[in-house]
Amino acid sequence: MLNQLRAPRGSKRRPKRVGRGRSSGHGKTSTRGHKGQKARSGGGVRPGFEGGQMPLSRRLPKRGFTNIFRKEYAILNVEELEQRFKAGDEITPEVLVKRGLVGKRERIKILAEGKLTKAIKVRAHAFSKEAERKIKGVGGEVIKC
Repeated sequence: MLNQLRAPRGSKRRPKRVGRGRSSGHGKTSTRGHKGQKARSGGGVRPGFEGGQMPLSRRLPKRGFTNIFRKEYAILNVEELEQRFKAGDEITPEVLVKRGLVGKRERIKILAEGKLTKAIKVRAHAFSKEAERKIKGVGGEVIKC
């Protein structure tokens, strides 16, 4: 039962209380050791700093590029349309968003995985040639938006 759930024994640890006197075992230097950069308040080095050695991120070669104009698509297979819609339904991006199959601002591409037996009207941003052929093959309609 949810009201009987408990954390397993030993999973809850008390936080280390530092700077609370010698007898605590964490007194005086508060587990920081003596002097040095890491003993000071605000001390330490930034992530990726290697003590002046050329950092790994700068030692590795940089290759390729990122196309800033790339169009990402949410992918749906005709199999999913077969399972979730009835014959004669008009499937639009708004309907797919409402049903939770794709995100609000996603472009949609229909792929040909699976069988399609129902004639449906599909409106999407892109279709694979095979998916288009399958949809039209059962008397459906393909509309690119």
